[in-house]
Amino acid sequence: MSPQGIVQSSSVALADLPSFSFRTNPVLVVENFWSAEERQFFREAMNQAAWKSLSDLPKVREDFPDSGNWAKAEIGPTQGQRFLSRLQLPCIQQHMESFPNIIGRHMGFSYYSYSAGDCLLTHDDTDQGQPMSGRRPPQRRIAVVSYFHEEWQSDWGGELIVYAKRPAHTAEKPALEVTHCIEPRPGSLVMFTVPRFHRVCRVDQTAGQHRRLSIAGWFMTEHP
Repeated sequence: MSPQGIVQSSSVALADLPSFSFRTNPVLVVENFWSAEERQFFREAMNQAAWKSLSDLPKVREDFPDSGNWAKAEIGPTQGQRFLSRLQLPCIQQHMESFPNIIGRHMGFSYYSYSAGDCLLTHDDTDQGQPMSGRRPPQRRIAVVSYFHEEWQSDWGGELIVYAKRPAHTAEKPALEVTHCIEPRPGSLVMFTVPRFHRVCRVDQTAGQHRRLSIAGWFMTEHP
């Protein structure tokens, strides 16, 4: 259980977003952030995207074994610009600029599709990638996920579980407790600070042909 004794899942209202701060709450959930028209816009783009399944991504599959065969696709420039235009939020800028000695700011987002049987095992997003041209890779600071499927029922699974470390936690012996269980509700936005352990629950067979469709990625900073 969380330090408060309950698993949290309450969301922040759109009207309260200007005053939200990651300093006081490291996990942000906003329901109905995306309109039905925006969800349709991104779903149509996803239908035209060039998808790669987990079986086509050997390095990722090595990191996340037994995770089904979820798929990933790149976002086009028009869709990426529209996505980012909605994420001009004070809480993002405040958190990103709180780190010292920033020499660059980066972001990276992709489409993801989870079908029945797919999941994502527990990780904390600290795999920063490979150095480029002798420079340190950007550091992930804020993880973002938004849901664009048209319908989702509780029995279909696919929840995002966010954890906190227990006092007994060590790298050799992980000890975690659930702080948030977040349903992938259509149109919702979730952000949390990195590092933070989390996973995606397996999509249940009762989902049938329905897919858990999302845009996910990170805001990152680069340092000397």
